[in-house]
Amino acid sequence: MTALLLRLFGADGDRGRIGKLAGFVGMVCNAMLFAVKLAVGTLTGSVSVTADAMNNLSDSTSSLVTLLGFRLAERPADEEHPYGHARYEYLSGLAVAVLILVIGVELLRSSFLKILSPETTAFTPVMFFLLALSVGVKLWMYFFNRSLGRRIDSETLLATADDARNDCITTSAVILAAVVEYFTAWKIDGWAGCAVAIFILISGVQTARDTISPLLGEGADSTMQRDITALLRSEPRILGIHDLMVHDYGPGRRFASVHVEMNAKDDPMESHDRIDALERQCLQTLQIHLVIHYDPVITDDEELNRQRRIVESALAKLDSRITVHDFRRIQSAAVGKLIFDVALPFDLRGREAYVTQAVQEAVGDKYLPMITFDVQ
Repeated sequence: MTALLLRLFGADGDRGRIGKLAGFVGMVCNAMLFAVKLAVGTLTGSVSVTADAMNNLSDSTSSLVTLLGFRLAERPADEEHPYGHARYEYLSGLAVAVLILVIGVELLRSSFLKILSPETTAFTPVMFFLLALSVGVKLWMYFFNRSLGRRIDSETLLATADDARNDCITTSAVILAAVVEYFTAWKIDGWAGCAVAIFILISGVQTARDTISPLLGEGADSTMQRDITALLRSEPRILGIHDLMVHDYGPGRRFASVHVEMNAKDDPMESHDRIDALERQCLQTLQIHLVIHYDPVITDDEELNRQRRIVESALAKLDSRITVHDFRRIQSAAVGKLIFDVALPFDLRGREAYVTQAVQEAVGDKYLPMITFDVQ
């Protein structure tokens, strides 16, 4: 079915069309489920079914916002937004989260009132069939959105898939509550409505967290760092890599900068040519606009290399994650200077004086360490 829809909409391979297809399908399916469940909830007096219907209404609205978000994200870069408008996709996800949270709070309130004043739910085979049918639809939507989300690496569509999976669980809870009330005297419809509302709230919080984080400027994830590092290390002339930073302006609009160390005696024109090739390769293979800063380093100074090994050994005893780069030596008649940068893990921030003392003890009185700390 997914492949058929992609062909019909001409969306295969086009990120924007795939996102809009997912939004359109979600809007139609959820609107139909809302109408069916609202009718069932009204006829049977079930607050949990009505709560589930309102959840589908919020999902339909969310799909509309997703559709608009992908459409706006396609707008090209302009003078005021030189990096494009791809972050609209994140903003649409945030709007979806707000809608989910508002619906969840209201449903929790109405369900709590039903607990205080329980009423009998009119369970019918038709109600059971329609709710079971909605579980099947939502299960298909879960696989549909997950497939498209993985195809275009979209957090928005993957969150939509998770929401559809949660809807399967909540609707199943509604069915269970109706069956229990039908065969027993227990009136648990209000409790089931509360459970549905809580699932909605959890989904809203998760969606908000996933969309707010990139808007606030989260660091590159470990997979992205590993891919960029592996690409750079494939070039044998690169001796070291540091200060990797990634700026996310939305899916498909990621920019990165990194420093690479290369032998100072290599032909600078050849080094520059290799750096340009790596930048092009990163854009082609990882879809990341990479800017590489070239750091020439001296490799044949035996005293410099010996002191670097001493420093690296001392730092490794403190924490194996600490790394050194831009290592230089200035020799004077009295005390020489070792000038270098230390990449300090974020959780070690505030320990700079302790690290400096450890390095000073390792190199002795012959050298004075001049350290610039980079917090990762």
